[in-house]
Amino acid sequence: MLVLSRKAGQRIHIGDDVVVEIRRVAGNRVTIALEAPRDVRILRGELQKAATEFEDAGDDEPTGTSAKPVSIELPAAALPDLASHLPSGEMVG
Repeated sequence: MLVLSRKAGQRIHIGDDVVVEIRRVAGNRVTIALEAPRDVRILRGELQKAATEFEDAGDDEPTGTSAKPVSIELPAAALPDLASHLPSGEMVG
């Protein structure tokens, strides 16, 4: 593992396509900016285990299947009067 000390505004280049910039240092918090191609996956360390488990669970499904839709029920009072936002003649089922 390479350990570097950097100041705000300084950059670290990883390979030809990834740049890490230190944006701000405040107390024990560091804000960084990551610049990478869209196909490079960037994931916070604390989410790595959950992402791996999610991917492993997806391996059980046959190829080509899509996620199942989720139905959410809301109380009628939580919804605005939808009819007033529809073009005339359309009905809400």
